[in-house]
Amino acid sequence: MKVSEILRVKGGTLFTAFPEQPLAEVVETMSERDIGSLVVMDHGELTGMLTFREVIQAVVKNGGTLGKTVVRSVMDDHPLTCTPETEIDEVRRMMLGRHARYMPVMSQRTLMGVISFYDVAKAVVDGQDFENRMLKAYIRDWPVEEQANDQASG
Repeated sequence: MKVSEILRVKGGTLFTAFPEQPLAEVVETMSERDIGSLVVMDHGELTGMLTFREVIQAVVKNGGTLGKTVVRSVMDDHPLTCTPETEIDEVRRMMLGRHARYMPVMSQRTLMGVISFYDVAKAVVDGQDFENRMLKAYIRDWPVEEQANDQASG
């Protein structure tokens, strides 16, 4: 399974921030939209990723407030990325290796979407459920002739 299949199911709504945007404003958007990450874009280019992890670290560093902090000062400026053609198993390994919960999906320099570890896990479980249903249907529909021949020769 490829990342493009997750994006197709997930839909195309993207939320972004810009580097000089006040962190307090961005946190409000994340809260209102119930999202755990924002892609940081600057002049149409991916420049970073902001997740609740960076927000919490900024709050702790600032003594419990966001103050005048801007996105650029707390964002991950080297986020992991993948392409729509990346296999889900590879994405899973990459995310686990870096403890990343969110990953921008890029096609050359164009942002195609963001996938979360939840999206990846759900795709894997859905794929396994489908495979299990197909195997059970195959076993249930086992041809009777083959069973009779096996019993006669045994």
